[in-house]
Amino acid sequence: MKTDKIPIASLTPEELTEALKLAPSFRGKQIFRWLWRGVLDFEKMTNLPLTEREELAGKAGLTTLITETHIDEDSTVKLKIRLADGLFIETVLLVDERGRKTACLSVQVGCGMRCAFCRTGLMGLKRNLKDYEIAEQLLHLLSLYGRIDNIVLMGMGEPLENLDAVRGAVGIFHHPEGLGMSLRRITISTCGIVSGIEELAGRGPHVRLALSLVTADPSLREKLMPVTRQNPLDRVKDALISYQRKTGRRITLEIVLLAGVNDRPRDAEYLVSFARGLKVVVNLIPWNPASDLDFSSPSGEEVARFKRMLEEAGFNVTERYRRGRGINGACGQLMVIQPDLRNLRLEARHESF
Repeated sequence: MKTDKIPIASLTPEELTEALKLAPSFRGKQIFRWLWRGVLDFEKMTNLPLTEREELAGKAGLTTLITETHIDEDSTVKLKIRLADGLFIETVLLVDERGRKTACLSVQVGCGMRCAFCRTGLMGLKRNLKDYEIAEQLLHLLSLYGRIDNIVLMGMGEPLENLDAVRGAVGIFHHPEGLGMSLRRITISTCGIVSGIEELAGRGPHVRLALSLVTADPSLREKLMPVTRQNPLDRVKDALISYQRKTGRRITLEIVLLAGVNDRPRDAEYLVSFARGLKVVVNLIPWNPASDLDFSSPSGEEVARFKRMLEEAGFNVTERYRRGRGINGACGQLMVIQPDLRNLRLEARHESF
């Protein structure tokens, strides 16, 4: 799907006008509004002159293509998306019991964090996504499934290792002429990159922040999450405090529960100690099975016991419903076998517009 067309998904109305050499200048705003209503075909942008629509279709568009769609019985959707260089990512649409839709977007091809319990880490890191490749995932979902209520950057990859592109995409999602998505409805999930949290606090965007904590036992966390070696928990907590002071936002602590590993009473005690001084909600995520990994998920009774210990310590605790497990679309299950690009014959035509 190699294309020389101008990628437009991450351009503001003003940038569209300049990049596409539009006249009059309000054409950029018109195209931007169409895009972020989920209209991805210039032919359907009916307030543009017909000749201009034909010209634009030849020089601008998306760079990615949906190659597979999987739908779980709980209405979760997983898209396999091919990038222009032949690599693949996955993106997920979650639908809750009230019909609210959350887009779970990837920020990298694979992930270099190597968390022991996550399938994506088995891929390794192939490359960062561009801001327009992040934005295009949302455009695909909008075009197929309509209104999106929330956005979470917690698919493939570590957002704070690709912060410039993430910042560009979030700026587009927040733009008032498009989705106008409130920053309170956008969440960045990190495994604990201290410099990235500090950068977010200083320069924004001041979105909701979720820390994939998993365990607050430093030695256990280092075994499960190698990122801890360069980002020890005391420094992570200091960065979270700074972010909270700057933004006033409550922080989510995500705990992937692994049976017999981090679900014991002493693990709850470590967590309570870490969370003191922070305004947090604790999100318990029973581990989602992956045949590639040697862990098991705790029973419902074990999860309830762990939750009760945290609540008795005064914390607000939620349990994530296991959506998307039937299509390997749940937390920690995303993984795509990448092609050998040395032997890949890319298509020369553009297929998204």
